[in-house]
Amino acid sequence: MPDTGTHAQRTSTRWFARLFCLSAVVLLTGCAAMSEKECQTADWRDQGMKDALNGYDRSRMADVREACSKAGVVPNEALYFDGWNRGIRQFCTPDNGARWGRQGRIYSSSCPAELGTAFSDRYREGRRAWDAEQTVQRLQNEQQNKQRALEKSKDDTSRGQLRDQLRSLDRRLSDARDELNRAESQLRRRY
Repeated sequence: MPDTGTHAQRTSTRWFARLFCLSAVVLLTGCAAMSEKECQTADWRDQGMKDALNGYDRSRMADVREACSKAGVVPNEALYFDGWNRGIRQFCTPDNGARWGRQGRIYSSSCPAELGTAFSDRYREGRRAWDAEQTVQRLQNEQQNKQRALEKSKDDTSRGQLRDQLRSLDRRLSDARDELNRAESQLRRRY
């Protein structure tokens, strides 16, 4: 019988890769444009601030410009960038970097150089904790599936293999929980 743990890992990795790609597509297409009504009624300074606080970089203006051109509206770029510059300073804090990463959100390097290092460092710490939590959840799901298969199995050979796989999962889950605890501990420290 093939090693199902390895197959499960490959399947899980492919699933996460597909989810990441789908999330990126939704992020880029679903959030990239303003509606016609939003273009017509926009407070451009406020819109720039909102975009910065949502982690968009300066190139977001190109998406806004394109969306609003379809509505016959020309954005006020000076006001937009005034708002964006204010908003990005509020967004690019170490605490927000930690929060952003811990939520598993994608960071597109929107912070200016003088703020980016501190934000990025804490983002990576938050993302490490999020990744570790995802690993724990995946292993717990895998463990539950193996346990159900063991309960249903009538074949002694199959039951023995499932027990071996469950022992292996127990060790991997223990290691994953330790990693999550280390990541959470690192994240709790103040910057």
